[in-house]
Amino acid sequence: MSPTATVLPAEWAPQDAILLTWPHADSDWRPWLSQADQTLATLAAAISRRETVLIGCRDSKHSQRVRDLLLAADADLARCRLYAVPSNDIWARDHGPITVYRDGRPALLDFRFNGWGGKFAHELDDRITAHLHQTGAFGSTPREPFDLILEGGSIETDGLGTLLTTAECLLHPNRNGLDRASLERRLTETLGFTRYLWLRHGHLAGDDTDSHIDTLARFCDSRTIAYQGCADPADPHHEPLRAMAAELRAFRTPGGQPYRLIELPLPAARRDEKGDRRPAGYANFLILNGAVLVPTYGDPLDAIALERLGPCFPDREVIGIPCATLIRQGGSLHCATMQLPAGSLAGAA
Repeated sequence: MSPTATVLPAEWAPQDAILLTWPHADSDWRPWLSQADQTLATLAAAISRRETVLIGCRDSKHSQRVRDLLLAADADLARCRLYAVPSNDIWARDHGPITVYRDGRPALLDFRFNGWGGKFAHELDDRITAHLHQTGAFGSTPREPFDLILEGGSIETDGLGTLLTTAECLLHPNRNGLDRASLERRLTETLGFTRYLWLRHGHLAGDDTDSHIDTLARFCDSRTIAYQGCADPADPHHEPLRAMAAELRAFRTPGGQPYRLIELPLPAARRDEKGDRRPAGYANFLILNGAVLVPTYGDPLDAIALERLGPCFPDREVIGIPCATLIRQGGSLHCATMQLPAGSLAGAA
């Protein structure tokens, strides 16, 4: 198949739905389940006001619990579709399908998920896309399994064939063990990329993903990249994020122009019970039909992050979603969601 026949759409392209996997008591969320329930309910409600929400629940009893939470959060229940599907964790960005258009028709690419290099239990999560497909959650849209480990949080695109990513994650030996040239060939074949922008610097402390790009730098449009900065020279993040910013300044658009770069502030350190820092940041936002949901942490810098992102999305409402609970388990808003582009739910009930 010619690479030009395959397109991975940008996140701002029209969407059918957002996929969520709900937390449950038989998981690492048990100590904070009540808080996590409220966070997911707030998130799902915000999405449901703009598009469909597909929600994976543990079983039928759990589905009723989730439905009650959605009702209490004033979600549009007509746009909430709940499915019973076993899961290990909530990070739909990494275990959900990556949807491409092949000659204009959507296809759900089901890559392997290995728990970010075998760090966590993942066997159930690795089967979620197949399970949902079997239940008819995606209608007639075909599912294509691939024997390649790839997480949605590790790739960022402008929808024009450009991949923005990190070498630390995609080339890590705990993923595929492929060199850069071999991996680029596989990604060109499966996702249609024609340009590769590799970052070699930048990380957030406490990030278990080996530097997912969606915690560091994001396309807002084909010429604009919002990135995680750090203004405090005493903060350990300062130097690696400064080096990352220099890399971003050196990148060029397909037309040869420098990107418009928007620096996002770094919230104050958030730590767990052991004193370990959690990977809180603002680049982990989600683009929806008509809105952008931005993680907030009860920090004074929340307002600055929202203010800086506003002009990047002039036709969308920018909304803060409290994510202090999510960050306790090492992820944030974008990590917990996966968009399904227009046409992905063709014929779904």
